[in-house]
Amino acid sequence: MKILIYFLLSATCLLNAQNTISYKEGMKSPDATLNNIEWLTGHWKGEAFGGIAEEIWSPPLGGVMMFSFRLVADDAISFYEFGHIRETEDTLILQLKHFNGDLSGWEEKDETIDFKLVKLEENRLYFNDFTIERISDKEINMYVEIGEEDGSSNEVKFNYHRQ
Repeated sequence: MKILIYFLLSATCLLNAQNTISYKEGMKSPDATLNNIEWLTGHWKGEAFGGIAEEIWSPPLGGVMMFSFRLVADDAISFYEFGHIRETEDTLILQLKHFNGDLSGWEEKDETIDFKLVKLEENRLYFNDFTIERISDKEINMYVEIGEEDGSSNEVKFNYHRQ
């Protein structure tokens, strides 16, 4: 019986495990450069939200790594994201914008969604509620906290394989 209870408690902890960290007011982002994440460069593809998710990350150049993202579901573009990770003040920041399939924007013209760097490990970058994890040279995971209309949020995992 004790083994069963231990197993159920362990499984519950794993199910509730969070892979994202929130940036708290007053925190200082760790020192980092694009050299820390050059492994992200490449073409990645996986399944998400009932469709195919694809990301393309450029090599570092000019202090940034730019990316494009698209989600294709039911043979149609659901949405795009365009953005970059850039070096600023001895650390990194991830910034992005969303677009509908016709390239009409979600955010205002001069507005970006910004994710400050919270923690850096050899194979994980923890931005505010957005984590990039290197599994191998051919596989990565991205975890993002997505807010719901009722004020709650859910952590969503994107599993990608190098193309």
